[in-house]
Amino acid sequence: MISKSAIIGKKAQIGNNVRIGSFTTIDDDVVIGENTWIGNYVNIQNGARIGENCQIHASAVLAGNPQDHKFKGEYTTLEIGSNNIIREFVTINRGTASRGKTVIGNDNLIMANSHIGHDCVIGDHCVIGFNVGMAGEVIVYDWANISGLTGIHQFSRIGAHAMVGGLSKIVKDVPPYVIAARDPLTYEGINSVGLNRRGF
Repeated sequence: MISKSAIIGKKAQIGNNVRIGSFTTIDDDVVIGENTWIGNYVNIQNGARIGENCQIHASAVLAGNPQDHKFKGEYTTLEIGSNNIIREFVTINRGTASRGKTVIGNDNLIMANSHIGHDCVIGDHCVIGFNVGMAGEVIVYDWANISGLTGIHQFSRIGAHAMVGGLSKIVKDVPPYVIAARDPLTYEGINSVGLNRRGF
């Protein structure tokens, strides 16, 4: 079902059984996969490529211009995989000439008010907590869990299966499999709970 108040570009490619809420706007150069649900007041801009079975909640803004001085209007994209949940007021910018695209994998949960900057790469099965601020060109590997109100400096990398505690400041790489927290960031040991849940 597509709301009568939604504004959808004539060239947008909308898959089967996509539901679009009231007052949502979707630009022409957008692709949305089957069975995706899009809430009210969502803004999906040119360059967005969204997979199947995603949930995009109210007032999210996807594929907005990069917040970066080096961006000069070049054509770039935001590529989002399948089975992702993107909650209220999330903003995800598309890429710059640096990488050309921002990439979100599959089966991720991105909680409300979070920001993912230009040219970031998020793997699969990640959890991005409430109000996480992620600067440009960050890489987050599969199964990482970043708790709420964490700030992440540009070019940082967060390893697979790592757990980052809330209110942390990440200005250096986080190795895989560890728990990291606090400011300054310190390592608290192995993420044994998460690893056990995943069969390690």
